[in-house]
Amino acid sequence: MSLKKSFSADGKTCTVTFNVNPTAAAGATKITLVGEFNGWDKEAAPMKKAADGSFSVKEKLEVNKQYQFRYLIDGKTWINDWKADTYVRSELANDDNSVVDTTAPVKAAKKTTAKTTAAKKPAAKKTEKK
Repeated sequence: MSLKKSFSADGKTCTVTFNVNPTAAAGATKITLVGEFNGWDKEAAPMKKAADGSFSVKEKLEVNKQYQFRYLIDGKTWINDWKADTYVRSELANDDNSVVDTTAPVKAAKKTTAKTTAAKKPAAKKTEKK
């Protein structure tokens, strides 16, 4: 299982690729992604099955939020993502929900060197002696 995140250039959306590996899929014929981002609709986000038996789907989510989700296998078995960002207790069941965090990464500040700092410094004013 895995979550792959890609942030838009404008920083407003995060496309998350949700992936269930063949081991976790355990021979499933259908897996759906169910979560807060789709109103917990069991049919809203069917995952595409790959030749290796894994399943995946992409969802475009708003940044700087946390979304609870789970996978529904063959309409009857709920599983969490083993590599979720965190887990929270479900309000409806005696179980946890996976959580994906779409907090945008902080961009590192550019390093300044002595050479670039000197280039940016205004030239010192010369004073004339009279």
